[in-house]
Amino acid sequence: MHELGTTLGVFGHPDDETYLMAGLMAHAVQNGNRVVCLTATKGEGGSWDEERWPSEMMGEVRAKELEESMALLGVKEHHWLGYIDAACADVPFEEGVVAVEPFIADVQPDTVFTFGPDGMTDHADHKAVSAWTTEAFKRAAKPGAKLYYATAVQEWVDEFVPRMNKFHVFAPGFPPVTPADEPGAIRYDLSPEMLELKLRAIECHVSQVEYMLKYFGEDFFRAAHKSEYFRLAEER
Repeated sequence: MHELGTTLGVFGHPDDETYLMAGLMAHAVQNGNRVVCLTATKGEGGSWDEERWPSEMMGEVRAKELEESMALLGVKEHHWLGYIDAACADVPFEEGVVAVEPFIADVQPDTVFTFGPDGMTDHADHKAVSAWTTEAFKRAAKPGAKLYYATAVQEWVDEFVPRMNKFHVFAPGFPPVTPADEPGAIRYDLSPEMLELKLRAIECHVSQVEYMLKYFGEDFFRAAHKSEYFRLAEER
């Protein structure tokens, strides 16, 4: 894995960043690098239990969960783009790009992480965020900056996707798969200590993960999230 330097993550909903790159963010922080995270929406439509978490309160609930997760990982710079869950695909493309571009221009990240055009799970919000971030990167990234897309390797898909899809995590044919030896790709294998930190960060997102944790157990979550994968999309 190359030195991450100043790192920017751009994602769709609270917890996307935690599942996909909690380890990488904490690694960067612990190595003294600046880490900034952008989230497009507050995940307002993500209630699994209307009695405990009414839909009208979900934005507030999930925002607080994300704040707790970021604090645990040591990430001190988080920003909302202010869009509504499940509506990012309706945002005019140029508007979305303009929302992301100032952060790339101001932060001047060495490394940018986001979804690929596939959205990882085929979620329309994820695809929109990928498109905005990719174009913003092209317009504003500094020379030498790298853009990475979230991905998976085949061995992970074979082992975990069939079980995860009891909760409809991935659309048919997803997540995207990248060869483990693809040049420029990142595979970050978390140390036992880092894996425990990531698990605690995931557990902060109680409204989203409680039922899956009860069903699968913590050991499954440790096994499923012990590595993080990104493919190199562009380099300036």
